[in-house]
Amino acid sequence: VQLVESGGGLVESGGSLRLSCSASGSGFTFSAYDMTWYRQAPGKELELVARITSGQSRTLYADSVKGRFTVSRNNAVNPVYLQMNGLNPEDTAVYLCNARWGASDALNYWGQGTQVTVSS
Repeated sequence: VQLVESGGGLVESGGSLRLSCSASGSGFTFSAYDMTWYRQAPGKELELVARITSGQSRTLYADSVKGRFTVSRNNAVNPVYLQMNGLNPEDTAVYLCNARWGASDALNYWGQGTQVTVSS
């Protein structure tokens, strides 16, 4: 299974970006996986940003991004998106996409990440 993120870049404070994560692979059923965006800033721990579940597409957000970021998916078309509005320098990080089937450790996949840099 391969996850490929795109859409990162440099943006001014207050700006917007939309990240995409495309998943592919033999036997991979996109709709069956919870899709999560994480981020990691230099010197900081990995942080869960937003999750959208399989099935009913329930969403979960970190408090720091609530009201600014929106995660979405369309199981018919794959990928999963992260719309980021009102960006500020504290959002600067590498954003990584994760696909996980339930709580499985074996069916748990990561992308390489895409850099988001927000200038003040």
